Amino acid sequence: MSATLTASRRATLHRRVRWIVGTTITYNVLEGIIALWAGAAASSAALIGFGLDSAIEVLSAAAVAWQFTRKDPERWERPTVRAIGIAFFALAAYVTIDAILALSGVEPVEHSPVGIGIAVASLIVMPALAWIEFRTGRELGSRSVQADAKQLLLCVYLSGTVLIGLLLNSLFGWMWADSVAALVVAALAVREGIEAWRGDVESPFEVLSELGEHR
Repeated sequence: MSATLTASRRATLHRRVRWIVGTTITYNVLEGIIALWAGAAASSAALIGFGLDSAIEVLSAAAVAWQFTRKDPERWERPTVRAIGIAFFALAAYVTIDAILALSGVEPVEHSPVGIGIAVASLIVMPALAWIEFRTGRELGSRSVQADAKQLLLCVYLSGTVLIGLLLNSLFGWMWADSVAALVVAALAVREGIEAWRGDVESPFEVLSELGEHR
């Protein structure tokens, strides 16, 4: 599809990519600061892990931002996709270690309204950014942009597990729930990391994308 793009359309899409990654970096810096503060206040390993995950999101977006400041972005596709794959593996490793430590019952987790709020905000913001970025990357034929969109989608999964864990802890005192769900997210991160490393970026939005194109 990218071969049929006019120079004007390609330039527009490049600007859109820069806007998306700029927005992603800004949001994740704020999200990370709030999540780390709330996690420390509530002694929540899941929230602290969520905050550190934001740093990986920033690195992934920064890799794409760097690529699209180059004169010929397409030339840097492979190393950028590999960098995103490494970010997936790093996230999986951290989430796994964090979940195991939390399951060991280190210390009780306090109720965290701020943590619940930031997890809900991420469930609203991240799917929208991922959708726009994937569509843009597909039109450009850019695997790195599509891989970064999948990184954002993984953040949605992590936000959901953190939210479920915080709610179950607040309502029923089940401190282990978010750790178990986080291990599922870690497995997903490994799978996505392998796919990104291989350059396989099939979209989790594929059906919705095709419906949108036929309107």
